[in-house]
Amino acid sequence: MRGIQKVVVLGGNGVMGAGASAVFATAGVPTVMLARTPDKAAAGFARANQLAKGRIPPNVLTAGTYEDDLAGVLDGADLILEAVSEDVTVKRGVLSLIDQMRDPETIVATVSSGLSIGELCAGYSKSLCSHFVGIHLFNPPTAILGCELIAHPGTDPGVVAVAREFLTSVIHREVVECHDKPAFAGNRLGFKLLNEVAQLAEEHGVAFMDRLLGPHTGRALPPLATIDLVGWDVHKAIVDNVRIRTRDTARESFRLPKYMQHGIDRGHLGRKTKELGGFYRDKGAFALDPVSGDYRPVVAVASPLAEAMEAMLRTRGYPAAMDMLCNARGLEAELVQHVLLGYISYGLGLVGEVVMRPRDIDRIMGFGFCWAPPGLLVDAIGASRAIAMLEQAQLPVPEAIEQSARHQRPIFDEPAVDASRFFAVAA
Repeated sequence: MRGIQKVVVLGGNGVMGAGASAVFATAGVPTVMLARTPDKAAAGFARANQLAKGRIPPNVLTAGTYEDDLAGVLDGADLILEAVSEDVTVKRGVLSLIDQMRDPETIVATVSSGLSIGELCAGYSKSLCSHFVGIHLFNPPTAILGCELIAHPGTDPGVVAVAREFLTSVIHREVVECHDKPAFAGNRLGFKLLNEVAQLAEEHGVAFMDRLLGPHTGRALPPLATIDLVGWDVHKAIVDNVRIRTRDTARESFRLPKYMQHGIDRGHLGRKTKELGGFYRDKGAFALDPVSGDYRPVVAVASPLAEAMEAMLRTRGYPAAMDMLCNARGLEAELVQHVLLGYISYGLGLVGEVVMRPRDIDRIMGFGFCWAPPGLLVDAIGASRAIAMLEQAQLPVPEAIEQSARHQRPIFDEPAVDASRFFAVAA
């Protein structure tokens, strides 16, 4: 099976289409990005070049429209990447066109962040189905190296091998192969935590929850600020999809809070709606009151636990900070322990269903979300203590933690990674 030497991106004017085009072209891969109109194509081309920061070689990246260029550029393409809006009907319409025009050996991929790969290609030609995969790049792909590669039951294993080789060796992604399950691995675990914090914010407040679960607990941004960055509409699409399509122990964690639905109905989508805002407005100067729907000035939130953990991170590192958290008592400790234990239990519990190994879930959370991976947190807490805490919280104990305790070996298996980077706090 031939390698990938030419790429065509459909939906090149979108955020992911432009970002993916920038990644491919920066690696020297001839890339054609297509959009519906010349203006949209030009905008996508400009965005890709901006994201690439001048690193695209001359004449490697070109842009065009579906009407003028689709049939011509698909000839000889080795990979066609569909990056149109996250809507099944829209995506299937594009795939129908591709099925009529593609070379039989061309690999076709979708950048979907969680729609079923098998359902997207169902009913199309056997050739398309066997050459169809999901390539979920994380946003922005020019900065985040994590990537999920998803086959469906009809995908040719040779196609998976070619795609994997291209993603790892040519565009240098950290690839995790996932089964075709709702939201795959990263978003399923990540948005479970994010939505759970959004649920808790209704009782405890937006700024308070973000202060409690800030970078000192192992994430690049506080959770609710992260939802604002992603967009409330995108967040809703992901959690609704998981809740509808799964029946596991965490199903209620994916129930969108009513106050968020009310905000979406009024046009509050986070950073993309600057004047209306989301959890925050006016560059973080005001925070949402979930009960009233009003925005109130953000004042410094005092959190003895967060301050103590941050001080411990600066002086003794993350294992000592996690030890402090495990020994802490009171409301703040209960909330943080509740969220992190749920993250650990659910994340490592996806092994076998969504990914094959504990390392897979750790890699996608570390390289895709830039969060402290579940296995790393277990290692910091101690496997035996983690088991006791999970049992006390009446949460499932994943096999990976039991194996770690039984054999006294760590779960996190990335010797080249400085684990302290996941717990960055201000000096």
